[in-house]
Order: sequence, then C-alpha cells, then structure tokens
Amino acid sequence: MTQPLVELRLWRQFIAVAEELHFGRAALRLHMTQPPLTQAIAHLEQLLGVRLFERTKRSVQLTTAGEALLPEARELLARALALPAQARSAAHGEVGRLRLAFVSTVGFGLLPQWVRAFRTLYPQVEFELVEATGDVQLQALERGDIDAGFMLHSPGFAPEGLQHLRIAREPLVVALPEHHALATARSLSFGPLLHEALVIFPRRILPSLHDAIFGMYHAAGRTPRIAQEAIQMQTIVNLVSAGLGLAWVPESVRQFQRPGVVYRQVPGRKAQAVPGCETTLVWPHPANPTRDRFIEFARGRLALGH
Repeated sequence: MTQPLVELRLWRQFIAVAEELHFGRAALRLHMTQPPLTQAIAHLEQLLGVRLFERTKRSVQLTTAGEALLPEARELLARALALPAQARSAAHGEVGRLRLAFVSTVGFGLLPQWVRAFRTLYPQVEFELVEATGDVQLQALERGDIDAGFMLHSPGFAPEGLQHLRIAREPLVVALPEHHALATARSLSFGPLLHEALVIFPRRILPSLHDAIFGMYHAAGRTPRIAQEAIQMQTIVNLVSAGLGLAWVPESVRQFQRPGVVYRQVPGRKAQAVPGCETTLVWPHPANPTRDRFIEFARGRLALGH
C-alpha cells in the first residue's frame, strides 16, 4: 500500500494550530483565512488516519497523537529549513568526508597540526586517515579508495598523471646506533659511512629515493651492503637501534626520538652530495569539493610558512 505524501505546508499549518490552540489566531499567523486552514488540518488527519485535535465550539486541544507528532514535526521543519545551507556547505567543501593517506614521516608533526587546524575551521568535515606507503597510495588513488595522499619521493619525482602540491623539501640524515664509533665522531665523512651495513626500505615502495641513495654509493665506487629491509621509517629506526646497521632517513624523522639512535647530518660535497627528498600532496584530476577545500587550506598554510 502506497504511503501518503504529506507536504511540508501541512506540517507547518499543524504546528501553527498546535502552538496557538486556536484556528483563527493560527490562520492570522500563517497569513491565510480560517476555512482553508480548517480544511488543511482535516486533510492532514485524513492522510494520517488519526485525529490530531479535539475541537469544541470553545476550545481546541491536541490529541495524544497530536502531542506525539508535534516535536517530530518541529524537527522536520527545522531540518528542511537547514537543507539549503547544508547543500551550499557541501558544494563549497565545508561538509563531507575526506579520505587522506599519508606516509609515516608526515605523521611526525605536520599532519596532526593541519588536521587539527582544518577541523577547527570546518568541524563538519569527517577525516578518514590511512597510513600507507607510496605504492599503496597510488593503487588506492587509482581505485578511488582515497581522495588525496601525502607521498615521499626524490626532488622532481612526483607521480605522473596526478595533480600535486609540494609540501616540504628536506635533506637526508644518517641514523646511527647510539654506541657506534661514528655516532660521536666530531665530523662525519662519506667514506666510513659507506662501508657500514645499511637498513633501507624496499625499492618498490619508494623507487626514486631508493635509487638516489644507491646512486650516492655508486658515485663513490661502493655497492650498499644491505643488512635489512623494512617498510616503515619507525621500523627502520628501530632496527638501527638494534645495531643492524645505519640508515638514511628524512630529517623530519629526528622527531621520532628512539632510544639507542643518534641522527647526524653529513656535509656534502659537489662531487658527492647527500640526496634530499620531497613530501608532496597528490590527488586525481576530477573535482571533489571537500578535498579541494583541504588543498586550498594547504596552500594557505604553506604561504604562511606553517
């Protein structure tokens, strides 16, 4: 059986009569005459199959059904009135869901600050944050599982076919076991470091930076001696702490203060420089209001140096 469609106009008229408990005053409030209002309430009762008011010549009172419906009707009208503003907010990216992936280095400082600031500005945006390496992010972007991602790569090697915004550029530093002889050396040079065992991420997850690190060794006539591979930067640092070898990590990883690990900068030379790396926010081309609002926010933060 088809359910009756009750127009908002009828609910508005019901609320007016319920609040005034007088058809004449309710009609004046609604800028209409009394007979059409009386007919409208009778029509609403017919649609619902229940009486909403008890009427006498001297009084109008809500029935039990009318009393139960009054708060629901008020909420229905309030929600209906809010719909245009909600639609505009959604179109402007001020409400919705943002599925954002990030590499672990962004999670050390930048990401929490930005998410907190963005949620303060747009509290109706819901974040879905996923930590993922670059290769996983690219697959997720292709499937449409995420809206944007913070990726790490060598300078100038942002993924092709995606829009991107450079977030940060930083040098690599060497992470050494705390008790290693080189950890307390007054100055570091490439030679001794390149003889040490290396803890590094697999090439598949960050090929451009993996190749840059290997290129640094090859330029010195060395082949890296891989002691262990690990995916996450935290895990790499933990393995350094265990004494398995040294690691070349982005400078931002210094914020991960793992006991047993010392971070050192290595002065570069023209002939043999330590590679740098970039963090980039990447996203596909089709428009997405909520994601585009976040990208606008990111541009603003970068312009302010935040």
